[in-house]
Amino acid sequence: MRFTTIAAAVLSAGSVSAQTACGGDFSGFVADLKTEAVAMGHDSGVVERFFAPVRLDPAVIKADRAQGVFQLDFIDFSRRLISQNRIENGKRAAQEHAAVFDRIEAEYGINRGVLLAFWAFETDYGNYQGDFNTANALVTLAHDCRRPQLFRPQIFSALELYEKGDFDPATTTGAWAGEIGMVQMLPGDILEHGVDGDGDGHVTLKTSAPDALLSGAKMLRGLGWRAGEPWLQEVTVPKDLDWSLTGTDKTLSVAEWQAMGIRARAGELASSDLAAQIILPQGSKGPAFIAYPNFNVYFEWNQSFVYVLTAAYFATRLEGAQVYAAGTPEPGLSGEQMKQLQEKLAQRGYDVGKIDGILGANTRSAVQDMQQKLGLPADAWPTPRLLESL
Repeated sequence: MRFTTIAAAVLSAGSVSAQTACGGDFSGFVADLKTEAVAMGHDSGVVERFFAPVRLDPAVIKADRAQGVFQLDFIDFSRRLISQNRIENGKRAAQEHAAVFDRIEAEYGINRGVLLAFWAFETDYGNYQGDFNTANALVTLAHDCRRPQLFRPQIFSALELYEKGDFDPATTTGAWAGEIGMVQMLPGDILEHGVDGDGDGHVTLKTSAPDALLSGAKMLRGLGWRAGEPWLQEVTVPKDLDWSLTGTDKTLSVAEWQAMGIRARAGELASSDLAAQIILPQGSKGPAFIAYPNFNVYFEWNQSFVYVLTAAYFATRLEGAQVYAAGTPEPGLSGEQMKQLQEKLAQRGYDVGKIDGILGANTRSAVQDMQQKLGLPADAWPTPRLLESL
């Protein structure tokens, strides 16, 4: 199950009105949805049958508010998600579905390790796909006023799947945020990118690995994946590197990074003219990676930095890469300390987003800028020393 909030980039908002009021009486809210569905051209009888079993699910709201796993740093998070057992299961899955992965590489240019990593992290290779009623989850989140514009369009996409015979509002289950199947796709994404991989006339992501994997591959390609190119590689960095040049918002060519002393820890770096970023998830003394253009596509699938980096790294492990060198990073901050840091940065005019104790992209950028101003190594890794300095 995906651990983060839904990325707006993977939502198919279409032309559905998002200004209809959220909140209020739930039955009245559902009545408004029915009216809107009929106005969109759906048969009124079908609409009534679709919405008949829908109920408000408080457990969905609870899950939406409790995503503390992303307060873990990269080393702890990656060690929690990646195990030898998961690697071995990935190898077996690759062999079992070799023909499907061959087709994916031929048609979409996406390495099997990439899809295997998503498959592993989202549902443990299909073994746990979530037990939240999907229709209830989508309507509950659309009714909730935190992000209704993200979930309301998905309700009507689920209705379209229902009309195709590929969704049952009473029995279809998945993640708390409405994703369905082995690689956890939202109804709108299934409509746009679903592939009938096994030829049975339906796109069934819960029970058909060919359908799920090919649909995931088509979605990644649609999000901008560049065929035949790498996505992430572990590197060694010189001690005198200008740390302010690192981060997901700083891009140079591979040749320019090589000129500064960046080297592949194993093998060779990619083509010298490729754009690339140097990623230091835990600062200058921790692991180091070079990220190529395909790495950015991961953020269209999921917006959590720690999840994205772990998924991209795991994909390289599934393709034979060695375990990263953890190094000796400086101690980071606890969740409460991170909130204190975010508050202090916000007071100084930085946009760190929500004060949530999570080291996201905005907080990293603010930390790096503040480190430069204070004369600290500008590696975007917040430490107790930085917090004390503020």
